[in-house]
Amino acid sequence: MATNSKKKRRKKKKKGGNIVLFVVEIVVLIVLVVGIFAFAKINRSLNENLGTDMTGAVANDNVDDVVINTEVATNERLTGYTNVALVGIDTREQDIDYANSDTMLVASINNDTWGVRMISLYRDTYVNIDPDSEYGNYNKANAAYAYGSVNQFLSMLNANLDLNITQYVIVDFNAVATLIDDLGGITITLTEQEVVHLNNYCVETSEVTGMPYTPLSYDEGMEPREYNLNGVQGVSYARIRYTEGNDPKRTQRQRLVIEKIIDKAKSKGLSSVTAIIEDVFPKVKTNFTSSQLIKMASQMFNYNIEYTSGFPFEHLETDIGDLDAVIPVTLADNVRELHEFLFDDTGYQVSANVKAYSDKIEADSGFGAGYRDAAIENGIIPDTGSEADLAK
Repeated sequence: MATNSKKKRRKKKKKGGNIVLFVVEIVVLIVLVVGIFAFAKINRSLNENLGTDMTGAVANDNVDDVVINTEVATNERLTGYTNVALVGIDTREQDIDYANSDTMLVASINNDTWGVRMISLYRDTYVNIDPDSEYGNYNKANAAYAYGSVNQFLSMLNANLDLNITQYVIVDFNAVATLIDDLGGITITLTEQEVVHLNNYCVETSEVTGMPYTPLSYDEGMEPREYNLNGVQGVSYARIRYTEGNDPKRTQRQRLVIEKIIDKAKSKGLSSVTAIIEDVFPKVKTNFTSSQLIKMASQMFNYNIEYTSGFPFEHLETDIGDLDAVIPVTLADNVRELHEFLFDDTGYQVSANVKAYSDKIEADSGFGAGYRDAAIENGIIPDTGSEADLAK
């Protein structure tokens, strides 16, 4: 099948990269690993920080009018899950309430089995970022938070993905570096190529966080070698995108860092947990109450992180106007797959809103269901229906 060369191309690599890659995942994982033994300390510390933004001001985001599609509001299956939006923002030059949400992740907790599944929404995904307006606004997903803060961001997630999220956790990129330092670093095996790129990324990461590092030493032609990475180095490792594997490989690095953090946190005692609470949670903006987080922490041994993946599962990349965008092919098909992934709903029927958004995206991009099937058959896009990452 003949295809448009522009529609087939891979996304351009951009210098500098995005620092906010995976920090939001850590916030939930901190809660899961804190444990019952730290309840008293959590209660004293979090009461001062929860319900506030990262500057200490009281968070006053009204989520009562967040968009939830009618069909979703009456969906009994979703009542069995707790869904949370996890957001990482880049605040180097912008107000925390109106910045690009460069990391967007949904954590879905099965209330019966304690299974946790996570899905990342690619930042350049072309969706309706203002579903509450009459005509909508089709743009990159990460612009929703910049335009309308938490309320519009949650509405964008819910309306385009048929979700029912009203709870959120927002962090900036200092949180992970601080966490890794508090744990005494993490040990990761690096290739020579990874060491070179890590050292390059450390320059900007250190400048932005204000935290120190020492360049890693290496030998030309060396075999992979273990290194103990501090906070700046750990974040920089997760930023690497220039080796073989591009973004999928970068995502693997992010998950490895998370795994290492969990392992290290579980091996530490109360003093390390105290440092995490005192250093990391003041950097968090959330509408969770301390009692809700304490309840989550009390179940830490029951939680089982099952799968993680990225959304949209099937996509192509092209220019739409001035946007270099990721196009769901199609949005409706991907949302059906999303509900199977998160909720084991194999027969899910998308809402009228999602169907309308999907048709609009198809009209704007030229990528429809027929193109999707042919593109998969010809290897232009992978058939990723079974390619979830099994968590260890």
